[in-house]
Amino acid sequence: MFATSDELAIGAMEAAREKGLRVPEDLAVAGFGDIHAASCTTPALTTVRVPAADQALALARLLMSRLDGRHTSSVVLPTRLVVRATT
Repeated sequence: MFATSDELAIGAMEAAREKGLRVPEDLAVAGFGDIHAASCTTPALTTVRVPAADQALALARLLMSRLDGRHTSSVVLPTRLVVRATT
């Protein structure tokens, strides 16, 4: 299961445990964001890391282009898959 945030992935892991499922034996889980808690969960959460500074810069550039009347349809950011024990 791939969640759109690490917080949701951690919640899914808790819900899976409550239903008697084991992560990653019965359900592989990955999140997005690489928050500090991702490395502290048991098992540690696999996640996609996007540096916060890159996100902030891209958002500022997008906002400035919109204010100038230009419309950017997409932004590509550098990402890194951080493989841990949930997959």
